[in-house]
Amino acid sequence: MEATLALPALVAIIAVALFFDFINGLHDAANSIATVVSTRVLPPKWAVAWAAFFNFIAFLFFGLHVADTVGRGIVQPDVIDPVIIVSALAGAISWNLITWYLGLPSSSSHALIGGLAGAALAKAGLSGLAWGGFNKTAIAIVGSPLVGFALAVSVMITLSWILRRATPFMVDKGFRHLQLLSAALYSLGHGGNDAQKTMGIIAVLLYSQGYLGETFHVPLWVVLAAQTAMGLGTMMGGWRIVKTMGSKITDLRPFQGFCAETAGAMTLFGATWLGIPVSTTHTITGSIVGVGAVKRQSAVRWGLAGTIVWAWIFTIPAAGIISAATYWVVSHI
Repeated sequence: MEATLALPALVAIIAVALFFDFINGLHDAANSIATVVSTRVLPPKWAVAWAAFFNFIAFLFFGLHVADTVGRGIVQPDVIDPVIIVSALAGAISWNLITWYLGLPSSSSHALIGGLAGAALAKAGLSGLAWGGFNKTAIAIVGSPLVGFALAVSVMITLSWILRRATPFMVDKGFRHLQLLSAALYSLGHGGNDAQKTMGIIAVLLYSQGYLGETFHVPLWVVLAAQTAMGLGTMMGGWRIVKTMGSKITDLRPFQGFCAETAGAMTLFGATWLGIPVSTTHTITGSIVGVGAVKRQSAVRWGLAGTIVWAWIFTIPAAGIISAATYWVVSHI
């Protein structure tokens, strides 16, 4: 397989992919830090540093199954070319910036999946998609927030029973420390799942150009570059979305924050080990709604939750439309 793309162009596309990873970290910082900021366990600047560190070191704890799914399991490998990659990134970045500006916690993951699908459909029609991986990801759109919700309810009910004789003061004090652990675990899950999507994009680009030989794999430098870009993006914070996630959906105390983050981390760890590119945004939102519903149904602002769901529903088609339009324009230049 011979390289067909000039090296400067290849480097430019990789830079765009890493910029998407940076935007992903910026957009999804709220997933990792919203609860610790809203419960005042950590001030914002320390919260983003805490999350960024665990985002970066996530590659030490997980395999690269998600990167493999994104690289070979969404779009047929023989359909992939540089224009597909550029178009997919354009769709994903555009939708991320739109929802970030509006303060809506949409999914960077599914924006990327939608971008890949839109460009592949524009090039090759329905045959361009690898339906097995695409369907697995589509199921996770519904499954991840439901699993996060169910686990959050279970964790909160179990801990409430165990701590039923503890005073509110002691519970609050203890979980202020424990929430640092749960936030770290969730950040590990976020870095382990989300950064791998960019790794997969860069690796499949290199593979399509003959830089990886005959066997698809993710080079170490790609892993480190993706984790670094996501960590830097997280350091910048996504304060519009932090406010939505941390206080507008439901009011959180350290105990509820710990339960939500622990449930979300459990969901992400399982999905990452299974190689499923889930939405970290969907997952933590489902978990936050779960802990709010346990307190009382009226504690959840269901109108806002409904708005977030609509943003989720539109993410894949919206990013796909932008991506398909970009593919059409670029391929006709």
